[in-house]
Amino acid sequence: MVEMSKHMRATLNDVPTLKLFDFSTFVSKIPDVIEFTLGEPDFNTPEYVKQAGIRAIQENRTHYAPQRGTVSLLQAVADNLADRYGLHYDPKTEILITNGVTEGAYSAITAVTNPGDVVLVPTPTFSIYGPDAIIGGAQAVEVDTSVTDFKLTPALLKKYLDQYGDRVKAIIFVNPSNPTGIAYTQQELDDLAALIKGKPIFAISDEIYSELNYDGEYASMAKSLPDQTILTNGFSKSYAMTGWRIGYLCAPKDITSEIFKVHSFVMMDVATFTQDAAEAALRGGTAAIDEMDRQYIKRRDYMRSRLEKMGFKCSKPMGAFYIFAKIPAFLDQDDTKLIYQLAQEAHVAVTAGTFFGAGGEGYLRFSYATALDQIKEGMDRLERFCQEQQK
Repeated sequence: MVEMSKHMRATLNDVPTLKLFDFSTFVSKIPDVIEFTLGEPDFNTPEYVKQAGIRAIQENRTHYAPQRGTVSLLQAVADNLADRYGLHYDPKTEILITNGVTEGAYSAITAVTNPGDVVLVPTPTFSIYGPDAIIGGAQAVEVDTSVTDFKLTPALLKKYLDQYGDRVKAIIFVNPSNPTGIAYTQQELDDLAALIKGKPIFAISDEIYSELNYDGEYASMAKSLPDQTILTNGFSKSYAMTGWRIGYLCAPKDITSEIFKVHSFVMMDVATFTQDAAEAALRGGTAAIDEMDRQYIKRRDYMRSRLEKMGFKCSKPMGAFYIFAKIPAFLDQDDTKLIYQLAQEAHVAVTAGTFFGAGGEGYLRFSYATALDQIKEGMDRLERFCQEQQK
């Protein structure tokens, strides 16, 4: 009998499964576990957004949508980017509606890379970009930013540009960051852009947490390097629409046209009623976002204070809804081993830093996208666990 699985695409041998979701499956079987793992808001989609989706279904907007997106949503995205961020894209030629940022990132990376190209992936970061590059035949090179306070610096970037030379085709930017919550300033992005401006290197900027930016002004590589930047964003985090699977991608016309070739074959289109709901979200103002942000800040400050009292050295998140914490010396320094121990013994689930690349080794990611009473109980359990380990 032929083992057909051995005759599939060779590059898939180098593509790992998403360990974060493997672990989530494990902890889901533990009764009474408190989860600080997945980055999913505990808030529900705002009512006015849900009603827009319901109306669309009732009005039979359930047929194929234009592959680039509905005219009205494309215009709403363009208006929102211009009004809130000062970014200007032609809705007819420079914006695509995608199946979340995940599909946008895959289509972008696939469209810009050739076999042998290098994609620089600053780590720790969410673990989709490297595998996307590998699937396309490119080489994903992790850049460890743990030594530079979890930010890519000009000196660090130059080191890798010098090492890989003309092979570098793209650099990933996630701002604010998952898993650290760290955010770049516009000046920091300008300084990085200066190193690649005018070179055939794409900046792929994932800004899914742009609305969850608490301690600074919006900054984007699309402002620093508009001609070379591919911007991806969406509705999952800011509007609590994770299950709606909708996002968007923006880039100069000629770049977008090429990415569209990948996008159009990866998926036919995004559901029309989902696009109508997303349009309502953008047209409905920021009241829902602002309220969620206020709750996230309370949770962030409480969780960070508790963790630091236990001996964790924490990043101070400027955005997103994660705290990245250095494991104290009295706990097992193997972060993957530790999270399984915490889940089984303390009934607290957190994420191993190594799930986000080499730059996360020795850290834990705590998501505070859960209710404050759950955070308090989880911190109490973790504190008791830490006390037991120090006896």
